[in-house]
Amino acid sequence: MTIDNFNHQRRRALLAHELQAIAWLPVLSPADRERASNNLEIFEVQSGETVFNMGRPATHWFGVVEGLLKMSSDSAEGNTLTFAGVPPGGWFGEGTVLKREAYRYNIQALRKSRLAGLQANTFHWLLDHSIGFNRFVMNQLNERLGQFIAGREIDRMTDPDIRVARSLAALMNPVLYPGFSTVLNITQQELAYLVGLSRQRVNEALTVLAACGAIAVEYGGLRVLNLHALRTRTVFDARPL
Repeated sequence: MTIDNFNHQRRRALLAHELQAIAWLPVLSPADRERASNNLEIFEVQSGETVFNMGRPATHWFGVVEGLLKMSSDSAEGNTLTFAGVPPGGWFGEGTVLKREAYRYNIQALRKSRLAGLQANTFHWLLDHSIGFNRFVMNQLNERLGQFIAGREIDRMTDPDIRVARSLAALMNPVLYPGFSTVLNITQQELAYLVGLSRQRVNEALTVLAACGAIAVEYGGLRVLNLHALRTRTVFDARPL
C-alpha cells in the first residue's frame, strides 16, 4: 500500500505539539503560518510500508514527525541503492515538488512513522510570497546536494567501518534534520538497511566506533560523542589493529 491509497482515517490535521516541531513554520509571517498550518496533514504509515514509489506525482512536500524512512531506488539489475535515511525533523522531496515532477526514488518506512504533508499548491504559494520560506528551501536544496554527493562516495567505500561512520554522520545533519540530538534512536537492523550491510557487520563497525570513542552504544540506539570524527578518517586513528 502506498500513500495514494491511505484512507481518510489515516489522515488528520496536525496537533499543536506537532506544529511546534516543524522547523520552517516560525520563519513565516503569522498570516502565512496560518495558511500553511491549515494545509498540512498527518499521514500514518506502518513499518515496512511504502510511502510512495518512483514515478508517483508529487502532491505534497513531506516531513518526518516521528519514525524513520529510507530513500532509495532499484537498478535494472535488481540492486537497491540507498540515497539517505530520513529521521524525525527531516523534510524531503522539495526539488521534485518545486519542478512538479514525478518522484525518481522510493520512500519506505523502516518503522511505524508519522509524516506531515504540505500540499504542493501551498508549497508553491509560499515560495511566491515568503522570503523566509524561500531561504529555508534554498538551504535544504544546497544541503541535499552535498548529502547526495557524500552518499555516492559512501557507496564506493570498501571499508565497512567507514561506511557506517559516514552514514551515522549523515543522520546527524543539523540543517536537513533540525530536530536532531546527540542521541540517535535507531536499531542495528535499521542502520543495516540504510548502509547496505548485514546487521552482524554493522554491529562489528559500531563496536569499532565505540572503541575509538566516537559513539556509545545505548539501549535502543546510540549516542554520538564525536560527530567530527565520524565525518573524517581521524576516527580510525585509534582503531584496534
